[in-house]
Amino acid sequence: MEQPQDPPHESPFKGKTGLVRVWNAFRYSLAGLSAAFRHEDAFRQECLLAAILLPAALFMPVDGMGKALLIGSTLLVLVVELLNSAIEATVDRVSLERHRLAKRAKDIGSAAVLLSLINLALVWGLVLFG
Repeated sequence: MEQPQDPPHESPFKGKTGLVRVWNAFRYSLAGLSAAFRHEDAFRQECLLAAILLPAALFMPVDGMGKALLIGSTLLVLVVELLNSAIEATVDRVSLERHRLAKRAKDIGSAAVLLSLINLALVWGLVLFG
């Protein structure tokens, strides 16, 4: 009987399962956070904002749902910034030459960050003053 083979486009890095996979994923995530903090000014600035807003959210005189919205909207900015940074790094890895599609990808990622910041301001404004 013939052994099933991996699909031709499957990553050779796949294959770990169970707790080993969870542990590796955790380590890769920490490495990603570290790389973003070291190399991305915007991520560092948004981490500073989160360092102020997250504790503040816990002390706001709002109910649990309000606190969840304040915390969630703050963390969303960091998530979107990480994705934007990943897009930018990937585009730069492919080519550093100016190209309309590279610009479009980077601009769209930047627009996503802008929308997450607008969301942050709206959520905080509505929860605290709405």
